[in-house]
Amino acid sequence: MKIICVGRNYADHAKELNNDIPTEPVLFMKPKGAILLPGKPLYYPEFTDDLQYECEVVVRIVKNGKHIQEKFANKYYGDVTLGIDFTARDVQREQQKKGLPWEIAKGFDGSAAVGSFEPVTVETNVSNIAFQLKKNGETVQDGDTRNMIFSIDQIIAYASRYFTLNIGDLIFTGTPAGVGPVTAGDQLEGYMQGHKVLDVEVR
Repeated sequence: MKIICVGRNYADHAKELNNDIPTEPVLFMKPKGAILLPGKPLYYPEFTDDLQYECEVVVRIVKNGKHIQEKFANKYYGDVTLGIDFTARDVQREQQKKGLPWEIAKGFDGSAAVGSFEPVTVETNVSNIAFQLKKNGETVQDGDTRNMIFSIDQIIAYASRYFTLNIGDLIFTGTPAGVGPVTAGDQLEGYMQGHKVLDVEVR
């Protein structure tokens, strides 16, 4: 399986990192080893001094597909949760300065925390999912998928032009404003539509 991530999908987040607002989805990948399963702690990597959280809605692919039309995209995912795209921000900045790829800042072991999945039903409106991330009990990110630049269906249609989507693949759909640093001892909790689906301890 693979993890497809979307960068700069909320205008406020793009602005807080001084990035341009994209006209097409910005995609990057994480390897399978990046997954941090529910209940597992994240151990602070030794190669960074600025580890940051980025909370986002995650969908799981349930049907293989290529060149998927946007109008059919909703048939290709069946579960939704929250995830954290952990980022070694200092490493990312250095790589960007050099014009080099920044997978080492995004794809390291444990960098893709995944919460407990919930089924997408006919009542689920994935275009209006409210979510929050709390750090040590304080809300640090407050987002809603209605504010995404590119919808989940648009992301799936775009990504499937370049990659065959396979059952079990995960799509991290982008983070709202409010990203920030974590330190050892921090507790991160993700709430989707008001109930907790994600809980990560940083050690």
